[in-house]
Amino acid sequence: MLISSIEDSSPTYHYTGYCPHSGELLKLPRTQGVEQIARSLMVELAQEDIYAREGKMYGVLLVETNTGEYCSIKAFSGLLNSLAVVDGWVPPIPGRDRVAAEEAATLKDLAMMKQELIDLDRTTEREQYQLLAAEFVLRIEQLSIEHRRRKAVRHQQRTEYESTLSDLTLTAALNELVAQSCQDGRERDRLRQERDAVLHPLKAILDQADDRIRELKQQRKKISRQLQEQMHNAYRLMNFLGTSSSLRELMPAGIPTGTGDCCAPKLLHYAASHGLKPIAMAEFWWGDGEGGRGDGGNKQKYQGEFYGACEERCQPLMGFMLAGLSSQPVELALPIIYEDEYLIAVDKPGGLLSVPGRTSDLQDSVLTRLRQLYPELYTVHRLDRDTSGILLLARDKLTYRHLSQQFEHRQIHKVYEAILGGIIAMEQGSIDLPLWGDPLDRPRQTVDFNFGKSSITKFQVLGQIDGYTRIEFFPVTGRTHQLRVHAADARGLGVTILGDQLYDCQANAERLHLHARELSFTHPYTLERISLQIQCPF
Repeated sequence: MLISSIEDSSPTYHYTGYCPHSGELLKLPRTQGVEQIARSLMVELAQEDIYAREGKMYGVLLVETNTGEYCSIKAFSGLLNSLAVVDGWVPPIPGRDRVAAEEAATLKDLAMMKQELIDLDRTTEREQYQLLAAEFVLRIEQLSIEHRRRKAVRHQQRTEYESTLSDLTLTAALNELVAQSCQDGRERDRLRQERDAVLHPLKAILDQADDRIRELKQQRKKISRQLQEQMHNAYRLMNFLGTSSSLRELMPAGIPTGTGDCCAPKLLHYAASHGLKPIAMAEFWWGDGEGGRGDGGNKQKYQGEFYGACEERCQPLMGFMLAGLSSQPVELALPIIYEDEYLIAVDKPGGLLSVPGRTSDLQDSVLTRLRQLYPELYTVHRLDRDTSGILLLARDKLTYRHLSQQFEHRQIHKVYEAILGGIIAMEQGSIDLPLWGDPLDRPRQTVDFNFGKSSITKFQVLGQIDGYTRIEFFPVTGRTHQLRVHAADARGLGVTILGDQLYDCQANAERLHLHARELSFTHPYTLERISLQIQCPF
């Protein structure tokens, strides 16, 4: 798609990687402008039901041509409607076609092995063995019950004989009881022999089948590994230095299934091999919420949400793929509102993470930026990515521990300002709703009175205008998404914070209207009460 001009907009995320040649940190932004291009693609996808049925990642890359024109290219992860090549979309990375014949033959062999495994697992002997084994277990248990009853009768008889009989008469009676016990033993042995005679031949057949199953599974694993190695050696990625490498060369320690089929490497390879200069890139999920192959993992994803480079498949490739791009200066500028030798407080903008993701230390965040100036730095608390406002960081571990204890013991006073997307009747009050993060529906938090943790928020309405409510929040606890859920839930305020796309799918504001405006704490060393305030940006 040709674009007449582009607007210079601040990044909401950066694709990052260290250049394997220079060691330089390279960054490709996701800007509001490219997000708008992606939303236009979402509108197109929404017009066809087929896209909603097959959930996957889609991506757009804004590029500059060698004539100075701007255009966008688009890609999908994996296959689209079982097709790898679709008109109008970036084609797959070259290489797979060179092993297509081997892949087809191998997949046919694997399918035959799979069917044989199914047949071996469902063999009539296996079903017969299970039924007969269960029948013998029941018969043996019933016989054991009968033998225990007989034993109890013999015990009672033995007691009576010993009290009423003597000499030869007693001996004969006791011998008869012993003979009855031996008869029970022989009856039990005969049943077990009958069981073994019936089951052992079937067991021998099943043992052979199980041996074959193990053999087939080992063969399938070996063949699958060989096919993956062929494909990984055939896939060759090109970067902006004009050099290419196979996936095997780039990821020698191991290659997750589906690597090379994600949007980001497909888009960057196409741009590098066609002389296009990347300006910004955005990837989003469309369709059902099940993660899968080529979409960056199996975590729950949400239609219309933007996502960064998948951590296992794409992030390890970013440094190589971005190599050759002109270095973009790392944006360190963050408004520092308080600083001394022990701690720093900054005004975090909305859209910037407080800390990088769990497995990617390169992801753009407040901590990533400031650590380039202060190598030893620790975040005492966090703000949601879309929440702006005061963020406190410690410059050493002891300060971190002191401030963390104040947060833990609720000695920190926090004030948030927000705009609700509607009118509420209450002027002030307190919300006490326990929150729980469902591991199957992250990052969303829900109110749960069985598993949730205590979460308390006080509030004060500042004013209402044009159908919106400006409000102050005073969180007593500090749970994840506490203010957002307490606002949105019907048992709280029942009105979502304006721009909250996670808890209100109808939200269409440019940003989340939630701002950490005030923060008060006791300085760990001077013991002075520090009160920080910044103006609300909306």
